[in-house]
Amino acid sequence: MRRFFVYAPAIAVLLIATSVEGPARAEEAPAAEKAALDNNATTAESPKTVEALITELKRERDPEAADKIADEIMANWNRSDSPTVDLLMEWANNAIAEKRNAAALDFLDQAIVLKPEFVGAWNQRATLHFTMGQYRKAVADINHVLELEPRHFGALAGLAAILGERGREEMALKAWEGYLDIYPADREAQGIVDKLSEKLAGSRT
Repeated sequence: MRRFFVYAPAIAVLLIATSVEGPARAEEAPAAEKAALDNNATTAESPKTVEALITELKRERDPEAADKIADEIMANWNRSDSPTVDLLMEWANNAIAEKRNAAALDFLDQAIVLKPEFVGAWNQRATLHFTMGQYRKAVADINHVLELEPRHFGALAGLAAILGERGREEMALKAWEGYLDIYPADREAQGIVDKLSEKLAGSRT
């Protein structure tokens, strides 16, 4: 259920290296730097959309490569584009780390009020409810995540895990199958599906 939890957004850093070969090159340096900047501006790849990344994730069969794609997708989903919401999420994560669940819930509630379409806050609150044993509240938040983003494999994994723990194995299997439809390279999930399928097949005979 590792994808159920929130991932910190990746930070991209662009480094532009220039060299100066003695005094004769000193005056040429600014022009070289400008050319390098112009070149990067025209050749740098645009960030991939979630749609493009999900298409890649569905096609990828190498677990390590798929894991990187999944991290990039989660980073997109966990980006609120609001400094205030980002700060609330940071406070919530710090509170969770310090086992201050009530404070964390308060911060997440505020984030959701400020930006109700932000799936990252809903998913984080679902995760917290799950860790607190509040399964009904966790499922309610997961359902809201899936209403906003039906392809949210993290929420699907969380739902599958809760259903499995509650003994609703047929529904858990369906949730895991939905997860694998988006993230087919996850071998851990493949193993869970195989075991559940065998168990349910045996119970029907």
